[in-house]
Amino acid sequence: MTTLPISFFPSLLLIPAICFTICHANSNLLCIPSEREALLKFKNHLIDPSNSLSSWVEGGDCCKWIGVVCHNSTGHVHQLHLAALSSYDQSVINPSLLELKHLSFLDLSNNNFGSIPIPKFLGMLESLTYLNLSNAQFQGAIPHNLGNLSKLHYLDLGGNYLKPKSLQWVSGLSSLEYLDLSSADLHKANDWVQVTLKLPSLLELHLSACGLEDYPSPISVNSTKSLVVLDLFSNHFSSVPKWISSLHGLVSIDLSFCFLEGPIPDYFGNTSFLEVLDLSWNHLNSSILNSLYSLNRLQFLSLSSNQLQGTISSAIGNLSSVTHLDLSNNKIEGGISEILQSLSRCCLDSLESLDMTNNQLSGHLTDQLGQFKNLSYLSLAQNKISGPIPSSIGELSSLETLDFGHNLLEGVVFEAHFFNLTRLTTLKASDNRLRFEPNSNWIPPFQCERIELGHWHLGPKFPQWLKFQKKLSYLDIFHVGISDVMPTWFLNLPTQFEYLNLSSNQLTGEISYLNVRDSVDLSSNRFTGPLPRVISTLCILHLSNNSFSGSLSELICNPSLTGMVALYLDTNLLIGEIPDCWNHWEILAYLNLANNNLTGKIPPTLGYTYPFLINLRNNSMFGELPYTLRNSWSLVMLDLSENHFSGSVPAWIGDKLSNLVVLSLRSNNFDGHIPHKICDLQFLQNLDLANNNISGVIPKCFNNLSAMATKIKTNNEFSLSLSNFYKFYLKALLVLKGREDEYGSTLGLVTSMDLSANSLTGEIPKKIGSLVGLLSLNFSGNLLTGNIPNSIGNMELMESLDLSMNRLNGEIPPSFSNLNFLNHFNVSYNNLTGQIPTSTQLQSFENLSYVGNHLCGPPLSKNCTSKGIPTDVANNGSSNEGSKVNWLYVSIVLGFVMGFWGVVAPLFFIRSWRIAYYRKLDHICGKLHVFWATMGM
Repeated sequence: MTTLPISFFPSLLLIPAICFTICHANSNLLCIPSEREALLKFKNHLIDPSNSLSSWVEGGDCCKWIGVVCHNSTGHVHQLHLAALSSYDQSVINPSLLELKHLSFLDLSNNNFGSIPIPKFLGMLESLTYLNLSNAQFQGAIPHNLGNLSKLHYLDLGGNYLKPKSLQWVSGLSSLEYLDLSSADLHKANDWVQVTLKLPSLLELHLSACGLEDYPSPISVNSTKSLVVLDLFSNHFSSVPKWISSLHGLVSIDLSFCFLEGPIPDYFGNTSFLEVLDLSWNHLNSSILNSLYSLNRLQFLSLSSNQLQGTISSAIGNLSSVTHLDLSNNKIEGGISEILQSLSRCCLDSLESLDMTNNQLSGHLTDQLGQFKNLSYLSLAQNKISGPIPSSIGELSSLETLDFGHNLLEGVVFEAHFFNLTRLTTLKASDNRLRFEPNSNWIPPFQCERIELGHWHLGPKFPQWLKFQKKLSYLDIFHVGISDVMPTWFLNLPTQFEYLNLSSNQLTGEISYLNVRDSVDLSSNRFTGPLPRVISTLCILHLSNNSFSGSLSELICNPSLTGMVALYLDTNLLIGEIPDCWNHWEILAYLNLANNNLTGKIPPTLGYTYPFLINLRNNSMFGELPYTLRNSWSLVMLDLSENHFSGSVPAWIGDKLSNLVVLSLRSNNFDGHIPHKICDLQFLQNLDLANNNISGVIPKCFNNLSAMATKIKTNNEFSLSLSNFYKFYLKALLVLKGREDEYGSTLGLVTSMDLSANSLTGEIPKKIGSLVGLLSLNFSGNLLTGNIPNSIGNMELMESLDLSMNRLNGEIPPSFSNLNFLNHFNVSYNNLTGQIPTSTQLQSFENLSYVGNHLCGPPLSKNCTSKGIPTDVANNGSSNEGSKVNWLYVSIVLGFVMGFWGVVAPLFFIRSWRIAYYRKLDHICGKLHVFWATMGM
């Protein structure tokens, strides 16, 4: 919730400090003995682990006790400041407080009173003017006798678990100026508007997260001039309540996170005293009304995270008092230079924060930007702003946060752009086309805590100016063209990184130690040597696509790494077995060790982790799957493909791993039958058992795979946000359309089944056609028999279908003409007959898709008869079907016989011919002998 900069009411909170001053000024005053005894009884029921009340001792002067303020003339206990003694251990409020007849101030906030109701006796402390019980873990109904506290000016019950059915008791608090019931469940208290707005002195009303909803009928509210702060954050209104329009004296309105829809009402323009307006995180969908721009006292305006559209009127220049303007996360269009021009008319000196992130702004930035001298926060990220960054930005001496990320900015950034940015702590400008090559001895004028310059050109040398950033904790310079050895000074910086991303560069060298607390991404570089040592708090380690070598043992068996959430070591040169010491990796969510040289079996203790992803693809591992892996019930993706695993496919995969979306056991040595329990995987979208030794029939229950049986895909990605920085997408290598591709952000849209290159027998189940959500189906290279089910034609989303190299017979079903999205199709080398069904898709494939069958019709050159039989078969089989003589072969045989015996027979039967023939051969051989002898000389 936004902190509202109201200038006058927080002065009430100065009362405690003033009273403490008065108390100390009268330190010679002794407290009343009966009140001291009451306080000691009260203390005995409070939990005070930090010993804050150590001064509360028998016989002492209670006016000098910590948290106690006595009246400066009477000595009576006047105030108790006992907030935050213990938020864990349970305390009790002793009724001895009733002995403090003159108590006017009681603060018991941020303690733990054990989820009990608010004690009723508190309503008997009639002298109270200030009561703060916020965040004290009270629950249940609010005692109605709190309404007897007619002198009460300040009442804060927020942050508890209260469920009042009515607020009628509030009407007795005639002096109340501040009321906070935030987080109380008020959905049954239908009288809250009438009761609270009738309080004659009420200045501030805080009802955030109270479950408030629209009233079924209009509410009539008498205009009140007292209320200045209205906080209705995080409730459930469909539109801005109309009764707000009668509150003309409002200075601050917070309606953020209230599910508001429709246009922004124009009556906000009538609240001429308004200084704070927060309508963020709703569903408002109009343009910004000019009436809002007439609020010349407005200091804080947030319309972020709505669906506002259109352009910003030049009337925004009338907001002469605005200091914070947040229009981020909308659909606002227009040129950024025009907006800055309009703002320059009103608030060159006043504007401190401008956030227009994630809109559709375009155009170029101009030098006018450098004129907003008091600007401390500027974010124009995720727009379509192009051109260079003006050098005048270096004149913003108050700037602390600068965010230009994800735009179309281009050109060269010079040292002058940072000339006077001495207060800069956050620099974010990733995903632009900018180049920065400062002098090698440049010392930045700023000390940044966060730098994001991904996709800039900073190379080829490692940026030397980072050496002078002594407070840097977040650094993201991925894909910046660095081709250099990792400098030792960078690894030895005194600062501890919270987040470090140097991925997609050409960094080389060895890394012995990483001083990073939360997340490291060094993927897609050329690092070598053993895996680096890391600190115990690290939760994300991403070293994929390098040349790290050696064993996993030192890293995996480090008992201090209890908080590791994601471990990506794929595509390296790691060797040896995966060590069996995963017991302490209790919160591991992502494990990717694919594309290494790992051997051995899957360690049993890996089954006692509960990850979403296990990827051991393309190693040299063997053995059966450990039974303990059945404990990993949270698995969404299991990829063990391209190894040497053996044994049968375990039935517990379908029984225990019920959340699987991707299961790939491709290219192993699995045998046996496909277990019917696989059919229980309701979320399974990609099943790959190809290239194994699996036999038996295709389970008829495959039609129960409901995620493959729906055409509606609810999510197009599988991701998980970890910490404040990293969002992981599940990625899978899938063999579709005859090729292997990686699917990442679109994985949730892909459904496939590949059982190819096994020894499956029997017929294709007819109910397979109920899997209408499948995009790819591959049963090739098996021993399947029978007809192709006509129901496959119902799978209208199919893009790839391969039934080749089986023993299927009969015709291609006519229903295949419904498969309009096919771009890969193969039924070759079966025993199929008849005419190829006519459709746009089936006729677009080459002959190789149909070869090895007895098919006819386009795209094949063989024509069909009217009965769908190939013409060569029809012509040869109509009258002499039994003989089927091929005269071409007959003529070849006759020619060979005539030619051979025409020469050999005379030599065999006529002696004179035979003698002459051999003499001639002898003569020729003699001449050849003389010739070769002459050549030899």
